[in-house]
Amino acid sequence: MPTATGRLLGVAQLSLLSAAPPRLVQLAADAGFDFVGVRVRPVTDAETPFDVQPGSPLLAETLARMADTGVMVRDIEFLLLDGTDQRDAWLRMFEAGQALGAESLTVACGDPDLSRARDTLAQMAEDGRPFGISPGLEAISYQSVRSIPVADELAVHAGCDLVVDTLHTGRFGASAAELAAAASRAPMVQLCDAPAERPASREALVTESRSARLAPGEGGLDLLGVVDALEAGLAGTPRAGTQLPVSLEVPNEEAVARLGDAGWLGHLHSSAVSLLEREALPGSSAGSSGGAAAATAETSTEERTR
Repeated sequence: MPTATGRLLGVAQLSLLSAAPPRLVQLAADAGFDFVGVRVRPVTDAETPFDVQPGSPLLAETLARMADTGVMVRDIEFLLLDGTDQRDAWLRMFEAGQALGAESLTVACGDPDLSRARDTLAQMAEDGRPFGISPGLEAISYQSVRSIPVADELAVHAGCDLVVDTLHTGRFGASAAELAAAASRAPMVQLCDAPAERPASREALVTESRSARLAPGEGGLDLLGVVDALEAGLAGTPRAGTQLPVSLEVPNEEAVARLGDAGWLGHLHSSAVSLLEREALPGSSAGSSGGAAAATAETSTEERTR
């Protein structure tokens, strides 16, 4: 259920990558989340693929759990635009997403040719409209698009959304002004924490992103600063005064092994509620543990993404 301030909370598939969508929905409901993100296409060969295409038994089971619990699917993932023809892949993803009721498909850009990537994203956005789904371009600290201004320029050209993730905004050093300028294209924010110090190598950035993030409030990133900047940027838009939904994307293999699947999602929910409701207290200051977002980044391949 929403927080005391009315903000919707969700949990991304990457927080519990091994959980099949029906189980993820049930665990999310038990922990108190309002929505989930579902990975309808595996990113690496090591992942278990979840077939939620129309007509599949897993889709039927997922929809039944959603109906039973009231938990929604807001977004699906994940596609790395790599410069090749990926249209068949994203059309299948749109089909699965429409069946789940999703509104957004998260993508990132690993294509070094940004002119080509701009055209690819525009084609993808056009293809998504009949399905009611918009691509959400996520700037990732070790990919070709690794800043909010570049991601926002591509999104404006394509007519699609942005996905803002607090790990990556911290690692490439997004400013409050950049976030506010792009806010109208961000339908939600992905929240996690991490140490304030940026990992020293691309490999370490990938490892942190995929398996070593921290629950909100347990690191040094300025999480509330990101949320506040985005919501301030909504002033003067039709969404002025609204609270952005927050999705917890916090993969941490050690914590899951220690707490178990249900324990980990419960911990993420309580940590997020504690942080976000502190924001509403009079005189509270933005920030997780006082750390500021900082860093630059590099590029990688799909096998080393998210």
